[in-house]
Amino acid sequence: MKEKLESSRLPRRIVRILVPAVLILLWLAVFGFGGMSFGSIDEVATDERSSFLPSSAESTKVQNEITEFTGSDAVPAIIVAERQGGLTDADQAGLERLAERAADVIQGAESSPVISSDDKEAAQLVVSIPADAEIGDVVTQLEEDAGQELSGLDFWVSGPAGFSADLQEAFSGIDGILLLVALAVVFVILVIVYRSPLLPVLVLVSSLTALCAAVLINVALAREGVVTLNGQVQGILFILVIGAATDYSLLYIARCREELRDTFTPSLAAWKAMRGVFEPILASGGTVIVGLLCLLLSDLGSNSALGPVAAVGIACAMLTTLTFLPAMLAVFGRASFWPRGPKYGTEHPVLTGPGATGFWPGVGRFVARGPRRLVAGVTLVLVVGCAGLVFLDANGVAQSEFVLGDSQARDGQAVIDDHFAGGAGNPAYVLAPSDERREVAEEISSADGIDDVSLVAQDSPSGTTPIDDTGKAITDSRPGPPPAEPTEINGDIMFSLTLSAPADSLEAEGTIEDLREHLSPTQALVGGSTAVDLDTNETSSRDRTVIIPIVLIVITIMLALLLRSLVAPVLLLATTVLSFGTALGVSAVIFRLIGQPQSDPSVPLYAFVFLVALGIDYNIFLMTRVREETITYRTREGTLRGLSVTGGVITSAGIVLAATFAALLVIPIQFLLQLAIIVSLGVLLDALIVRTLLVPALSLWIGDRLWWPSRLAKPSKH
Repeated sequence: MKEKLESSRLPRRIVRILVPAVLILLWLAVFGFGGMSFGSIDEVATDERSSFLPSSAESTKVQNEITEFTGSDAVPAIIVAERQGGLTDADQAGLERLAERAADVIQGAESSPVISSDDKEAAQLVVSIPADAEIGDVVTQLEEDAGQELSGLDFWVSGPAGFSADLQEAFSGIDGILLLVALAVVFVILVIVYRSPLLPVLVLVSSLTALCAAVLINVALAREGVVTLNGQVQGILFILVIGAATDYSLLYIARCREELRDTFTPSLAAWKAMRGVFEPILASGGTVIVGLLCLLLSDLGSNSALGPVAAVGIACAMLTTLTFLPAMLAVFGRASFWPRGPKYGTEHPVLTGPGATGFWPGVGRFVARGPRRLVAGVTLVLVVGCAGLVFLDANGVAQSEFVLGDSQARDGQAVIDDHFAGGAGNPAYVLAPSDERREVAEEISSADGIDDVSLVAQDSPSGTTPIDDTGKAITDSRPGPPPAEPTEINGDIMFSLTLSAPADSLEAEGTIEDLREHLSPTQALVGGSTAVDLDTNETSSRDRTVIIPIVLIVITIMLALLLRSLVAPVLLLATTVLSFGTALGVSAVIFRLIGQPQSDPSVPLYAFVFLVALGIDYNIFLMTRVREETITYRTREGTLRGLSVTGGVITSAGIVLAATFAALLVIPIQFLLQLAIIVSLGVLLDALIVRTLLVPALSLWIGDRLWWPSRLAKPSKH
């Protein structure tokens, strides 16, 4: 009999050893292949703003024609030089040599003549860089050449190429310093939480494996054109996966620690813990994924690009937490928790009642003493925080302000503004029917903020033909060939406009708006880089209006299905939205204090999606456990028990996620700086105040009605 019993246990032991071993080997293979994919991200990524606009945008329609009319899709780099007191003949000669050198050294590049300012203290030349060239490398080459040819002269490389190079350099630390900082911060927090040398390593290995899997899948999808990657999406993906995977791991490990008290075999305890957290992790991750996929409704490619990319990342985080991490804990067993591992057969701590000790039972007693007063007090504090929303200015940011810290392109643009028309070298374009030439020219001349107007002419050495206010070519009284005829394609002509304000500024966008209003009686369309920026901001603002209500509706439905209730989801979502408003309001004040008052229109949208989807996570972790306890102990006791059990793990998870998003501060991009501040602050509010005080207080106040219309809402028979 004993031999038969032993023989029946043998297959189970083999399975308990074999399955974790196979899972570990499979995931380590994913880790290896995914790690190699990091070097391929740059090959499939794009940061060209115009490519993110919908085809219906006015600037997109013009953008599609600019190459045809100009005969080039080049990106202009503006080299500007300045000498107080006036440029010398040697300076002028150096600039001319630089123009020749740039055209000779940089394959496919063309240089304009040197243009001197009216005050003779500055000069500029425009180097047109082929669109398929590596902009960052070309700008570096121009800087080196200028250093040799313009010795002793102050110079800067600016224009669209200069700003693109600044962005590339700023994003260059994403897969290096950003990842290292995020992992280091998470590791320190995990060591403090677990006081164990091995467990934090296992969690980080699981999180990194999730990231490698996400990169592997997204790079493959990007190669097929299914998803779009750019520096902004890449940075958010890294942080989101590391933070979410670590949060899910904290929840699983807390449950595994409980199971190890009641189960002698570590592999069985790991399996039971996985079953215990499967529903909340699936619900939490599913909520985040659905929220992110709502971004697909965006008309702006940079917004819709994040949705599927980040959703893949969250799915990988869930999968590693529910398979790879349990497999590792099954293999390492109680040694994972050394030196403070749970011992088999020890009693669970008392969670409620007179015998309960510890911080979280104490918090439960505090909440239970006056839930109504607590709801009123916390709500009032959060509402006061929302008052900061009056300081929020999310109508757009000049491209020159995207990169924080030193920027040669920004400094160069300031010099251009001092000596030339701000939009010199980066014109706006107007596409119009040839038979409306006079009307369009007259409307352009009546608009403010335009310094110079010409017509695109490919046969002209300068590429344009100057015109008067009626659209007629301006002829020179000196002898010589007549002005080149404007280029006409399919009955259309194209005007080239030099704006008075810098092309990347909000003032220039205002000029484009005014110009479009003037041209509304005609069939003319306004494009160029300034129009692209304007249409991007307007499209992003429309996206906010459409997507935010849909996210709220979808998440409410998911919560209703999870909690089998209609009351609880509405209350939970209301608390999360209130927390978001507070985080955004306080952050708006912080932005002004740090000298960054203006925000990109997509900042509130991203922050909303992340905070509502991620912030609701902590409510899901809490309320799924409260519901589980309520089945046995009813709502009051179930709430206090759920708070005591999940308090520590949710607090740790909130701190970890806030810290990982705060790591975005190392990337000198204003968008990421502001997003890091809002999300980190909002996550801490959700984890430390909303979930700790407000939600438990609401549960105690409302009682069993919280679960209406499920059976838990019915009065107990006892």
